[in-house]
Amino acid sequence: SKRNNRRRGSGEAMNALRLASRLAPRAAGRTAFQQPRASMIKALQQPVLSSNFSTKEPELYELGSVDSGYAADRVDRVAEPERRAFTYLLLSGVRFAYASTARVLVVKFVSSMSASADVLALASAEFDLSGVALGKTITVKWRGKPVFVRHRTPEEVAVEEGVSLSQLRDQESDEERTLKAEWLVVLGICTHLGCVPISGAGEYNGWFCPCHGSHYDVSGRIRKGPAPLNLEVPPYVFTDEAKILVG
Repeated sequence: SKRNNRRRGSGEAMNALRLASRLAPRAAGRTAFQQPRASMIKALQQPVLSSNFSTKEPELYELGSVDSGYAADRVDRVAEPERRAFTYLLLSGVRFAYASTARVLVVKFVSSMSASADVLALASAEFDLSGVALGKTITVKWRGKPVFVRHRTPEEVAVEEGVSLSQLRDQESDEERTLKAEWLVVLGICTHLGCVPISGAGEYNGWFCPCHGSHYDVSGRIRKGPAPLNLEVPPYVFTDEAKILVG
């Protein structure tokens, strides 16, 4: 039993030595790692102090810029008032030139759209009616279109004024179609297909279109046939007792 106790005591001592030899390197490495880490944290916690730190705003050249053209072109409104006035004068002159150019272009564009002198001359035409006998019709030309001018008798005027509007397809009274009762001025173009009617013909002794058989009375109103409308009355005025200006 003594021998067994000795063996057991020596075995426990050997195990303690082995455990101590294993733990000693780990503890040494952990201590070596914790020391530089603690020093780094302490260094970061300290405030950063630099001898070059300043609260003054840096100049442009201190920032590395080499562009100094702004200083040469800059206008000092206090030290150089004449330079400011010159700048304003130059801007005003350029804007005035732009406005003048735009005005000239607009005027030329509008004038190009206006009718020329020869076109305006053809836009209106004056005719002398003194030679037209009572009951007769003449044909004149206005803007390339035939115009019928009839000198109506009192009997013809009375007949046309007595026509009821209910008898007309295109309802217009005789007074609405004339400026003077004895004179009738209408375009000589049939309202059906643009033919030129024959004067003094037809069932109503006014105008007759032989192309499709339209009959107009002495007031130029459609009374029979396919034409849908009355003969058109052009714009005209009396410039004298026996002169009219058409257009």
